[in-house]
Amino acid sequence: MIAAQGLFEAHLTVVNLERAMKFYGEMLGLELAAQINEPRVAFYWLGGPGKSMLGLWEVGAGPQRLTLHVAFSSSIKEVLEAPKRLREMQIQPLDFARNPTEEAVVIGWMPAAVVYFHDPDENLLELVAMLPERPRPKLGVVPWKQWKIPNRQKSQ
Repeated sequence: MIAAQGLFEAHLTVVNLERAMKFYGEMLGLELAAQINEPRVAFYWLGGPGKSMLGLWEVGAGPQRLTLHVAFSSSIKEVLEAPKRLREMQIQPLDFARNPTEEAVVIGWMPAAVVYFHDPDENLLELVAMLPERPRPKLGVVPWKQWKIPNRQKSQ
């Protein structure tokens, strides 16, 4: 058996590398690790150099493209503040069902607080923070405020 200990790197395809670099570098604040002109790709560090990496590969505007999903680990504070910050940047925060949301949601079986949003190429991005509470799978996916109701927690 090969023992994988975590995910080091993920890649997304983008139509326009410069536009994607502005989004990931300026709007999301990721640290540029390297930009290569042939092939056209940019790599960003996540969590600092050597921790993990995101690669953005320019594929052009062809009719057949993939849109992918990447989840970024974050702190609970950042996840809870994300909907407001995303709206300030004119980015629509989304819930688990991809509906607009005003707050983070909790995936009860994990449990984790999450917020989703799209990049300019419609890739689905997620901020996720694992929670210290015990899982409550019967709750399904609920808004943060519902997860934090003390009486509900005791009854689950």
